[in-house]
Amino acid sequence: MDRGSFIVLEGIDGAGTTTQTALLEKKLKATGRAVVTTREPTPGPIGTLIRQALSKRLVEPGGGPINSDTMALLFAADRVDHGASLIRPAIDSGAIVVSDRYDHSSVGYQGLTSSRPFDEAARWLRAINGRAVRPNLVIVVDVDSDEAEARRRIRGGADDLYEVSSLQAKLATYYRNLASYFPDDRIVIVDGRLPVADVETAIWRIVEAALHSEET
Repeated sequence: MDRGSFIVLEGIDGAGTTTQTALLEKKLKATGRAVVTTREPTPGPIGTLIRQALSKRLVEPGGGPINSDTMALLFAADRVDHGASLIRPAIDSGAIVVSDRYDHSSVGYQGLTSSRPFDEAARWLRAINGRAVRPNLVIVVDVDSDEAEARRRIRGGADDLYEVSSLQAKLATYYRNLASYFPDDRIVIVDGRLPVADVETAIWRIVEAALHSEET
């Protein structure tokens, strides 16, 4: 069986990556392709710990948030398990794997919340994720932080650990420059300010072209 493909959707909180992952899954399945959708953090045991930390239910003994380096190592461990248990087997079976977030998020979120300079933290984060399965395509859904915050307010619910306006503004800039931190990944940016259906169409055109180039 032909080897499959691995596609990642990235963006700040409120960019719409979860919505677009579901829409892309439907488009791909309509073409008859085998598709596996996933997300990070995963629903696995390590991912569950991470989600508890993100929702502020898991804290340090003194009551503060989990240290950024600890979070980074948890994400890296979750990613190793993710690759071994789901991503690699699915790709090897010929499926297209679509993930809502990947190690690009780790470099951004944990790098920008680290006590170290960002470039130093980013190098360490890339190193601890050195065994991560590399995607064939990364699509960044680009939305400015004010728009994303307005969407989160409409969505409702409590803010998670990283849903802080100042951090989200830095993350928006980081994602626009993502290719400089992952020069070996194929990264395409789409305008996430457009209506959902227009973003869906833009993403589909990119994915179609990428899959066609892999098949020829």
